[in-house]
Amino acid sequence: MMPTPQEFTIGGIYLPPLLVAALFGVLAALVTARLLNRYRLSKYFFYPPLVFLALMVIYTLLIGTFIIGI
Repeated sequence: MMPTPQEFTIGGIYLPPLLVAALFGVLAALVTARLLNRYRLSKYFFYPPLVFLALMVIYTLLIGTFIIGI
């Protein structure tokens, strides 16, 4: 049985675990999108902003599930 995730405290401000996972998901999606643009792989996507949104959701779910334990 997994323990319930607790809030993260930064400077006395409480942050919910899903918000922290979403922030890390956005950062990971930004890095991935920049790499795709750098190696010119984003030209193969029909609508790159939608791919960025999908990457953000996928990374948020993976980080929330396996790293933070939501």
